[in-house]
Amino acid sequence: MVNLLVVTVSVVGLLSVITFILCRNAGLRVSHATVCIVLGFYLASSSFAEPISEVTQGLLDVIQSSS
Repeated sequence: MVNLLVVTVSVVGLLSVITFILCRNAGLRVSHATVCIVLGFYLASSSFAEPISEVTQGLLDVIQSSS
């Protein structure tokens, strides 16, 4: 099983870098990125949090088993 804390920190870092690059190069506005961040906070406290976590964990398990 993959260490969830390491994966969470890695995913947050990766998504932060992608968001920064999109703001700089692809015309993503800071307001759009802010809306996405707020949506993430609301999703994390909603009933969707558990299924999202399960799907993410399943994908990570598939990736880990294939390597």
